Order: sequence, then C-alpha cells, then structure tokens
Amino acid sequence: MNPLKTFAATLFTSSKPKEKMDLQSIYDIKINSLSGSPIYLKDFEGTHILFVNVASKCGFTPQYKQLQELQDSYKNNLVVIGLPCNQFGGQEPGTAAEIETFCEVNYGVKFLITEKIDVKGKNQHPLYSWLTNKAVNGLKNSSVKWNFQKYLVDERGSLVDYFFSNTNPMSSKITQHLKN
Repeated sequence: MNPLKTFAATLFTSSKPKEKMDLQSIYDIKINSLSGSPIYLKDFEGTHILFVNVASKCGFTPQYKQLQELQDSYKNNLVVIGLPCNQFGGQEPGTAAEIETFCEVNYGVKFLITEKIDVKGKNQHPLYSWLTNKAVNGLKNSSVKWNFQKYLVDERGSLVDYFFSNTNPMSSKITQHLKN
C-alpha cells in the first residue's frame, strides 16, 4: 500500500482511546471494601459520590470528622467513600483492621472505606485512572498531590470536579453541587 495513503488513513480514522473503550462508566469499576467484600458503585447511581484518598497519620486526618459531617448533612444525595492510600509519606501504614478501628474510635467514621489502594503510579487503581484521566472521565486531567484530595462525581456518574487536600469537606466549593 502507498505510504501516503496509509498515513492519510491513519490520520483521518477516528478511534477512541483504549481506556475509553474498556471503561464505559465509573459504575463499571470494581473495588472492595476494607473488609474485602465487593463494592458495587452502580448501587450509588442517582446520588453524588465523593471519593477521598485517606490516611491515618496525616496532618489532614482530622478531615475524617468533616467528611462524616458532610455525609450526615447530605445523606439523601451523597455517599462519601474513603480510599486508604500509603503513597504519600507512608502515612497509611496500617492493616485493614487497624484502619477501621482508627477511623471509628478517633473520628466516628461510618462512611464507606475501601481496601488500601494506589492512587498514582504504575499500580494506580482503575478508579483513580478514571478520576484523573480526561480521556476516560470526559472532563479533565489531574494528578493526586497528597492525602485527602477529593473527587466529586454527580448522580449520573460524571466527574464534577476535584478539590485539593486543603479544601474543607464542608466547603461551599463542594456543597454547592449537592442538593438536600
């Protein structure tokens, strides 16, 4: 075949990025709870989801209390999901049992906590591949800078925005998107 025709065919052929074809919806992503049982994100369709990478030994750890307050205040329209991660300063070294006990005893956490995951790098969990990749989420690229970075997904499964660690969970930057 003529190299020029091959180039033109490649240039003008529309194809979706591989990630987009493999991952149709955030609701298709598989993740387990801290106890190891599957969490079906599809169960939360129709409500907002706030994903937060959490750590027990971080300066932002007191946000657990505000995250629980946010969940309680917007319980009809929001699910908070904490995702333990040990990639920032080794600040989440605990086992699943240690993390669960720490969250309950120190902050009264009742919102959903997942298994410990990687939020960046070569072992990045598919959930964070979706949250941080515009080709997949359809809105914007981002990178997780530190513990307690927040990602808000709307009731239709679309990324709304992300918020850095220093954004208080009860901030109007987040609550303006929620209806009670």
